Amino acid sequence: MSNRSVNAKKLLRTVLQISISIIALTIVLTKTDTAKLIEVISSANPWYLLLAVIVFNISKILNAVRLNRFFRAIGLELSSLYNLQLYYVGMFYNMFLPGGIGGDGYKIYVLKKNHRMKMLNVFNAVFWDRVAGIFALLFLTIILMLPSSFADMHPEYMPAALALLAATYPLSWGLTRLLYQQFKSIFTITAIESILIQAAQTLSALLILIALSLPSHHIDYLAIFLISTVATVLPITVGGAGAREITFFYALNYLQLEPNTGVALSLIFFTISAISALAGMLFQNRSLQEKVVTSDQ
Repeated sequence: MSNRSVNAKKLLRTVLQISISIIALTIVLTKTDTAKLIEVISSANPWYLLLAVIVFNISKILNAVRLNRFFRAIGLELSSLYNLQLYYVGMFYNMFLPGGIGGDGYKIYVLKKNHRMKMLNVFNAVFWDRVAGIFALLFLTIILMLPSSFADMHPEYMPAALALLAATYPLSWGLTRLLYQQFKSIFTITAIESILIQAAQTLSALLILIALSLPSHHIDYLAIFLISTVATVLPITVGGAGAREITFFYALNYLQLEPNTGVALSLIFFTISAISALAGMLFQNRSLQEKVVTSDQ
């Protein structure tokens, strides 16, 4: 495939991601009380927002630690500092360079090119790190759904939800044994880290809700937050912009709850993500230079 074709596909993907984000945000903003939304955001307590930023970045540091554990399982020894820098560069690529290779693709490229690793091994580590996060996200989403208004409205689905909750980690373990034997020894610790990562992001969202002075229904908002996180996993928008907001808007309307606070939470969380990802710009050159000790498998 020619470079011109590759560049055309990247451009098309970028245009589609930006277009979907704009359309989703336009739908939300035209259906909400924009003046009220601005009032909710402008009255937020800055100290709780600062705590939300700190907790969010703690979740990212934990995520980098988990990813490094997967790297070590394939024989790639990265220093903790370098791995963290590489992780933040990946965040920067995901947030600000849509349509390109993306953050995961960047990490795979750097580690293959500069550190003599087989692409398949690095891909497996990065991919299964993502899968570990998705299982934890599913696990915590169901836990928060059980005491939420969704459960009150649809009690008939709760037995199935409980069954899925009970099956989540046995399924994850089974897939690890079947597909990725090299990660069996770190299954338990990475599963715990994955839950801590999602719990930290949920705590960050709760701190934003407190900053916005939401008086009640915190469980409902946090359950929707986790559902919206599932929506942002698919790379169809720019850094998840639009996907989370439109999920909040329609889910809160379904529950007959006021949507402005949920949309405000979503916009603030995106802003925190974007500000945090900017740190990756500072580490880009560093991530291309460091050499590591490998034991290629």
